[in-house]
Amino acid sequence: MIKVSVFYPNTEGSKFDLDYYVNSHMPMVQAECGGALKGMAVDAGLAGGAPGQPAPYSAVGHLLFDSVEAFQGAFGPKAGTIMADIPNYTDVAPVIQISEVKL
Repeated sequence: MIKVSVFYPNTEGSKFDLDYYVNSHMPMVQAECGGALKGMAVDAGLAGGAPGQPAPYSAVGHLLFDSVEAFQGAFGPKAGTIMADIPNYTDVAPVIQISEVKL
């Protein structure tokens, strides 16, 4: 199982519409990826590691797939549609990491 994590940096002056991300963007991603998408989650940043420190990320989206190939096969053909929706909820460039789930 692999996890595709999409981190949205919490930079000063940036915008992030969490409601749109959770209720519009992620359901659209789910519909576009179909059955290859095994699960998803959204984390909303609350704070950093030290008291009073802001969260380093406004949000992190997680997508679960059986393999990198399954992700590429499902996401690749729909990438244009999915990526075109980003300006509807944020003005920051996401950082993407693909990880192997170990636990």
